[in-house]
Amino acid sequence: MPLDLTPALCLPEDGCAGTLIGRVWVPGEGPAVVALRDDQVFDLGRAAPTVAALLNGDDPVRTVRNAAFERPIGTAATILANSDASRREPGRPWFLAPIDLQAVKAAGVTFIASLLERVVEEQSRGDPARAVEIRRSLGEEIGGDLGAVRPGSAEAARLKEALQKRAMWSQYLEVGIGPDAEIFTKCQPLASVGVGADIGLHPASVWNNPEPEIVLAVNASGHIVGASLGNDVNLRDFEGRSALLLSKAKDNNGSSAIGPFLRLFDDTFSLDDVRRTEVALEVRGPEGYVLTGRSSLAMISRDPADLVGQAIGPAHQYPDGFVLYLGTMFAPIEDRDEPGQGFTHKVGDIVTIASPKLGVLRNRVGTSDRIARWEFGAVALMHNLAGRGLL
Repeated sequence: MPLDLTPALCLPEDGCAGTLIGRVWVPGEGPAVVALRDDQVFDLGRAAPTVAALLNGDDPVRTVRNAAFERPIGTAATILANSDASRREPGRPWFLAPIDLQAVKAAGVTFIASLLERVVEEQSRGDPARAVEIRRSLGEEIGGDLGAVRPGSAEAARLKEALQKRAMWSQYLEVGIGPDAEIFTKCQPLASVGVGADIGLHPASVWNNPEPEIVLAVNASGHIVGASLGNDVNLRDFEGRSALLLSKAKDNNGSSAIGPFLRLFDDTFSLDDVRRTEVALEVRGPEGYVLTGRSSLAMISRDPADLVGQAIGPAHQYPDGFVLYLGTMFAPIEDRDEPGQGFTHKVGDIVTIASPKLGVLRNRVGTSDRIARWEFGAVALMHNLAGRGLL
């Protein structure tokens, strides 16, 4: 099935009214930092050779608005259409993930609904067949206790003590309602894929799911400067076997998707808009299966600014800035095939993640060993920019 990537689908509901930036692969040249204006895509290379440099500047929005839009790369329509990996013409431009040298971090267990599913994974040891009974017993034991608990509060400490006495405490509950958030490295800089790219599952995984999320862009000073959509592709079986397999569950080729664009904070879009955001998910399978769901940032248990503050500070710096997946409340549990087996991806699934002010991120599911290899890293980027006279 084609991905049908069009401006009508992928752009925010207010089109190019906001400050939208991205990255485009220009054949014969390499990656270009771009801005969208009136459906045209313009090269910002002279003003900002990398997204990291742009976001670490004094005023990224002003830099974009003052840049001389002298070099159009193409229309959003033609570049989006060519971003579908299954139909791409390699001699024409396509969109990449809208970040480059930033660290890619993720916050885990930030919604109560997904918190309970992490405990299910842990107690089932990654076996989906055991999940139904464990989910029922957990709901009876602790489901009603968690919804109103503020992480790190005295009430959370009392609940922890009570659950420990009932032998129900979990490492996931620790980061879900304890004082310290789970912040982990999702993937390396430049490893994220953009709209239209194939996303990857480890070929040994039999229980996995998409995680539709908001991704914040944070500069080196810790200021949140914009947001995008993301898919924190997750392997439930790997992490369920052992939390020490988190890196294998989370960091595989094509397992981090971000896009389609990065919307900078300006007079049309702010952190408060992020706090009010609803993220919609659709998974459409090659056999006709359809799964839908929604995740509301209003239900997050830790404020986005608090999560950013736990990621950067006196003890941890990011000189190139970082992006932060904020987590999801969406953990699909309905059966796709056999009763009691729950949801898992199939190769060929089309995953659509949407939000009114951020647009639509759409990707097709493959396995990490068969989709396009990641071969353009930081050294290649530096050589490329130097060769183009942009450093």
